Amino acid sequence: MLNDQDTLFSQLSSRPLADELRPTTLDEIAGQEHLLGADGPLRRMVDNHCISSFILWGPPGCGKTTAARILANCTDLHFVALSAVFSGISDLRKAFEEASEMRRVGKKTLLFVDEIHRFNRAQQDGFLPYVENGTVILVGATTENPSFELNSALLSRCKVFVMKPLDDNALEKIIQRAEKVKARPLPVDEEARQVLKDLADGDGRYTINLVETLFDLVNEGTLLNKEGLLKIMQKRAPGYDKSGDGHYNLISALHKSLRGSDVDAALYWAARMVTGGEDPLYILRRLTRFAMEDVGMCDPNAVNIAISCWNAYERLGSPEGDIAISQLVIYLATAPKSNSAYKAWGNAVKTAREYGTLNPPMHILNAPTKLMKQLGYGEGYQYDQDLPDAFSGQNYFPEKMARQHFYKPPERGFEREINKRLAYFDRLRREKNMKKNPLPEKKDE
Repeated sequence: MLNDQDTLFSQLSSRPLADELRPTTLDEIAGQEHLLGADGPLRRMVDNHCISSFILWGPPGCGKTTAARILANCTDLHFVALSAVFSGISDLRKAFEEASEMRRVGKKTLLFVDEIHRFNRAQQDGFLPYVENGTVILVGATTENPSFELNSALLSRCKVFVMKPLDDNALEKIIQRAEKVKARPLPVDEEARQVLKDLADGDGRYTINLVETLFDLVNEGTLLNKEGLLKIMQKRAPGYDKSGDGHYNLISALHKSLRGSDVDAALYWAARMVTGGEDPLYILRRLTRFAMEDVGMCDPNAVNIAISCWNAYERLGSPEGDIAISQLVIYLATAPKSNSAYKAWGNAVKTAREYGTLNPPMHILNAPTKLMKQLGYGEGYQYDQDLPDAFSGQNYFPEKMARQHFYKPPERGFEREINKRLAYFDRLRREKNMKKNPLPEKKDE
């Protein structure tokens, strides 16, 4: 039976846990001590009552919106909040008009724009005059790298503060506040409690949703272990945006793990990309590039393996073809590494641009006509395969250019053998040049 105070409608209108736990002071915000601690820049702004425009860059659920709202309250600023997902030019115009009216009565406006990177360049440009003349103090929140997503003109007028994913201590603080509000402990054992924080992956909002689900679904007095927790919790989608900043961060992590010969880390980052929805063909293309750029001539077979795995995936598709990605990652991570071919090409291109007008020496030019033969084209050319060592030692660089050494292989992998060949060719070249240009005999004094 419901009493007069506890009606069906009052139950339906109970506040969500996220609303009950919403911080009202900077001290109640979990984490972000580097910004909100005693010496943090945002704390100093509040203490000095001097808020300037800034961008908060961080992952979902780290407290960007909450921090902006509290900053406005602490400094008695008029607070206007917009979301770039749902707002357009008319909403911006209305916000600026409202801020102008507040300015006339002597009150400044803090304009908070969530997901500010979703505004196009023209819309971002619209902020500039209002930020410059002090009509609004702009606080933008973004999950994407501002360097790539925001206009340079807007960035130059705003500080950028990086907000971090919440660590275990911050997530524990949120859980303890929820237990205090609910007046009972979270119905999980210690291991499951840690698993819950691991599932949250630094997202405070997601943590609160997980905690609220447990309070709603688990009867008081019941204690869930790890297996019980996982049975009732929804599996979280991997935190990866294949068109955003995470796309570049994860491919960078994969490349550097491969370069560091850490096969397990490389497999992890590749799996993160695949499970996050990345196009496997993009991953295979980047792995093929790695085979040429970072393995190179230390293991010339690496590029063949890369192309074979690429072809295998295109024939099989997922999930069978995923093994081709795994095989290639393992091969590349465990292969000897060398960027000598990459460097050699860069050096050759640089020199080609510097000496781009020099002609080849006459003796290596073809002479298909009688006139060209008369002019000396091809004169003195030696066909290497006709010689005893199949090596003439002739000069193939332009006559006005000194001999260059672009390719400098390390003593690793197959390039050990290449070094032996290069040393052999250098010795033959010196010997043949000595025969052509013997040193003058010393005269007796």
